Amino acid sequence: MNEPEIVEGDITRLEVDAIVNAANETLLGGGGVDGAIHRAAGPGLLAACRELPMSAPGVRCPTGQARITPGFELPATYVIHTVGPVWRGGGSGEPRLLASCYRESLSLASEQGLTSIAFPAISCGIYGYPLDAAATIAVRETRDFLFRCDKPSRVILCCFGDAALNAYQRAMHAR
Repeated sequence: MNEPEIVEGDITRLEVDAIVNAANETLLGGGGVDGAIHRAAGPGLLAACRELPMSAPGVRCPTGQARITPGFELPATYVIHTVGPVWRGGGSGEPRLLASCYRESLSLASEQGLTSIAFPAISCGIYGYPLDAAATIAVRETRDFLFRCDKPSRVILCCFGDAALNAYQRAMHAR
């Protein structure tokens, strides 16, 4: 069985089939990794996101779901946008929704026949999800998917900074 890879770095520079964007429900850009991906992809990404249908006023991707667009000027061919939960203490379904972000993104990549995908630490920035708890979910969900499915066969958990890297490494070594 393949294991997810943990790397520290800039997700916008990874040469993979798809990178995952920790987006907001509008998919029109924001701060953190979302803003970095939009800047690196260029204006085509914003235009493609605007073309995605809304499921409710201002909502192109509800929390826990995923959507796909081309990667435009990124080394990655595609961007898979997912909306993680805002941390409210853990009792408002946050773990279930965060797990869904990983499952939905991986399923979408599999449906598209993609072989490699990279994830940021979804919900761990401005959304406030605790790193250790989020890393545990990310590692569990990606391992489960790799055990069950052939594609994507390469899953990268891309950490920005030492705190995220250390949390993800702890999660990988905890069994």
